[in-house]
Amino acid sequence: MNKKILAIITGVIIAVFIIEISLYQFDSTSIGTQNKNEKIGLVINTPTTSVSLKQLDDIYHKASSTGIGRSNVYLFWNIIEPAKGEFDWSQSDILMSLNKKNDQKVTLYFSIINGETLGPFPNWIGKPSLNAIPQDRLVIVLDEILSRYDIIDTVIIAGETESQFRYSEQNIPVYKDLFNNVYSEIKAKHSDIKIGNSFALHHVLNKNLENIVEELSLGDFVAFSYFPVDSLNDIVKTPEQALEDLNQSLILAKNKKVLFFEISWSTSDFVGGNEDTQKEFLEKSLSFYSENSSKIESLTWYRQYDKQEGTCVNEQQNIGDSQISVGGGSGLGSSEFVIERLNHYICNSGLIDFEGNPKSSWDEFKTQINLLN
Repeated sequence: MNKKILAIITGVIIAVFIIEISLYQFDSTSIGTQNKNEKIGLVINTPTTSVSLKQLDDIYHKASSTGIGRSNVYLFWNIIEPAKGEFDWSQSDILMSLNKKNDQKVTLYFSIINGETLGPFPNWIGKPSLNAIPQDRLVIVLDEILSRYDIIDTVIIAGETESQFRYSEQNIPVYKDLFNNVYSEIKAKHSDIKIGNSFALHHVLNKNLENIVEELSLGDFVAFSYFPVDSLNDIVKTPEQALEDLNQSLILAKNKKVLFFEISWSTSDFVGGNEDTQKEFLEKSLSFYSENSSKIESLTWYRQYDKQEGTCVNEQQNIGDSQISVGGGSGLGSSEFVIERLNHYICNSGLIDFEGNPKSSWDEFKTQINLLN
């Protein structure tokens, strides 16, 4: 189950794909006077898939008012460079301007690996195998992005990396060479940017894939996303047990810092969640950060708003003109049963419900950040 793709599609970027452009104008000049914690972030998203610029501006301002100093921005190669050498900044400029206006640093997710899927790549590249991904063009497009947006300080170029190599460990050396080559060239141009790979911590622990994390803990940090679920996408952890999983990530990362890319807890009772356990886990997560801050690069909560039931996961997803299949494998892991649970989990993972009503965890989030600041 490619949850990384799903998390991306159901986050901020889908709102931008179909944004209703209004006459409302905003200035990207910072408006923040509040203390911001650059190590604590929130995935800023919209509750609906159609939004005006003013509404999006308000959503960013609301998120920023919590005291966060970071958000994730999910960009894809086929969107940024649809034709070779021709860049389309129309969507990313909106998101980056709003982040800059609200004093947010950005963790960039620009993936060449999305779980079991490679890409998505522009049509002019096609669908290359891992050893045929054009490294020189990858360096060029990353350089263009990093040169354009000075608020990006961390970059993830592979997500749910463990799923890509679970059944193809023979390809790990190929990816190592690709990563190290891209890393060295980007560092030569942008020495202050930190680069690494991301893993789904719940997949790693549920499927005993710790060896892949060890092999591919490359670059400046080891990033993790985390759902407290089993392979059926049911919440099977208590907040205390989930905290132990976060502790395991520090052990897995060894001498590197951990970047908690997306941490979440759904309030859907369909998968065993509720507001009380979400609030408790959020409080424990930020206390955990405080106690281990020297080992943690940053921690970002997934996410601000719930979405309408049934809108978060389809068996086929599109990013630009590229279609990506959800699932894969066999048995329960690719069944409608599992996809249904993933839908409920993701659609109810926000701190504010679909109608705009804050959950108890929203105030807890603000309280904890205030204590950290």
